[in-house]
Amino acid sequence: MARLGVLTAKAKVVAKAANAKRLRRKLAPEQSMQQAIQTLPRITNETVAEHREEVLSSARKYIYPLKHSARRVVLTSSSLFIAGVVGFFVYSLLALYRFQSTSTFMYDIVRVIPFPVAKAGPHFISYESYLFELRHYIHYYRTQEGVDFNSDSGKRQLAAFRTQALQEVINDAYVKQLASEHHVSVSDAAVNNAIAQVRSQNRLGSNSQVFADVLSEFWGWTVSDFKRELKQQLLAQQLVSTLDTAAHSRAQNVLTQLQAGADFATLARANSDDPTTAPNGGDYGALIDKSDRDVPPQVVQELFKLQPGQTSGVINTGTTLEIVKVTSIDDGKVTASHIQFNFTSIGTYLAPLQKAQKAHIFISHPQS
Repeated sequence: MARLGVLTAKAKVVAKAANAKRLRRKLAPEQSMQQAIQTLPRITNETVAEHREEVLSSARKYIYPLKHSARRVVLTSSSLFIAGVVGFFVYSLLALYRFQSTSTFMYDIVRVIPFPVAKAGPHFISYESYLFELRHYIHYYRTQEGVDFNSDSGKRQLAAFRTQALQEVINDAYVKQLASEHHVSVSDAAVNNAIAQVRSQNRLGSNSQVFADVLSEFWGWTVSDFKRELKQQLLAQQLVSTLDTAAHSRAQNVLTQLQAGADFATLARANSDDPTTAPNGGDYGALIDKSDRDVPPQVVQELFKLQPGQTSGVINTGTTLEIVKVTSIDDGKVTASHIQFNFTSIGTYLAPLQKAQKAHIFISHPQS
């Protein structure tokens, strides 16, 4: 019994201790809250600026790392961009100057970026002009002649086209330089007139669409490309016509004799540069119609303005000077004779310039 009483007393003490502990746990959060409230700073009108600065100072440690990350993103992006540009230019340089690519992709690039292919005199020659000439050869012989440029013979032919195209653009550069020195130029209107003259004789297709289709099919050109090529040809012809005063003097001298009553056939035999017709007194030897491709369009146009027995003035065809006489007209066709005066080759005038200002070529010898 005594032992049981002791145990009961101990149980009461333990229970009382447990109740006190639970009471302390319950009061502890409330006391903590009160202590936290008591330690909060009091913000007044006089201390608001000070507290605002404390808050901002605490926030800066979170802002600065973000700014640092933004700078790193910019630097990384800039580095990648520069690496991409450098890689692009390295690729382009290798494709153009080492492997001499003629692909459409590289042609599009050189149409935007003026990579040079050579320098003639003081002027650089664009790689684009070289590919412009070369690609129309490739297009024609691949699509119309069926040439396989991957074959041995095709590679040799391509090498020849490369040389030819390169020489053409170098000559064009010298022509432009010489034309500038002699104040010779060709307007867009002159180009359009030349096309209109030829088309009036049905030499470039029956309509504009046929003309455009033929250019695309045979040469891979647009109408604008054709005009560009024609303008360069007309410039060279106009330059020769300006410089070759001897040919003009010869033609004018013969015309003066004809106007004075001299015999056309006799003068043709003595003066014409056409070896085929000169022995026959200049007679073409065949009927000529308005679409005759064996006679220059300028001559055809003049022939159909004349009456039988009439003689023309001096006609400039671009490559020759001509004087024509109509013998008869029958059913829309004419019988006629001509006296031809050949211009001096453009190379005669370019040679001194080419010797004095040698061209520097930036690509290796065309690969076979």
